[in-house]
Amino acid sequence: MKKDIQIPEVTNVEIAVVYEYNDIYKTDDWNVYIINNKNVDLEMIVIVTQGFSDTKITSLFRKKIDVLPANSFAKIELIQPELFALNNRFQVTFFEGNTLFEKTYLFKENTIKGGALRTITALKKRGILAS
Repeated sequence: MKKDIQIPEVTNVEIAVVYEYNDIYKTDDWNVYIINNKNVDLEMIVIVTQGFSDTKITSLFRKKIDVLPANSFAKIELIQPELFALNNRFQVTFFEGNTLFEKTYLFKENTIKGGALRTITALKKRGILAS
């Protein structure tokens, strides 16, 4: 029976950490975005984030997005630089049509830093994509 269960692979959905200027507070901030590079809308997106290491763990953060239109993106959260020393996990679950998809994205410890910034075409901003 296990052989009959098909787990669909997530493609064209990315998580990015972006370093950008905040017009409201006049500060440079690190923000996390979800990017939908698909030609279809994603529905009922649930994102659960947590930072962790061998000795530390942060509380869970949950974010729900009802619909993320095709070829678009949404800001998930502000991330504090103190968390960059931890592994940062983003578990993303969503529906595409009637099919449920899930993928875990990971920013390994100390990989979020200014020297690693690259242009992210979908956002037209500089950031780092999760592996």
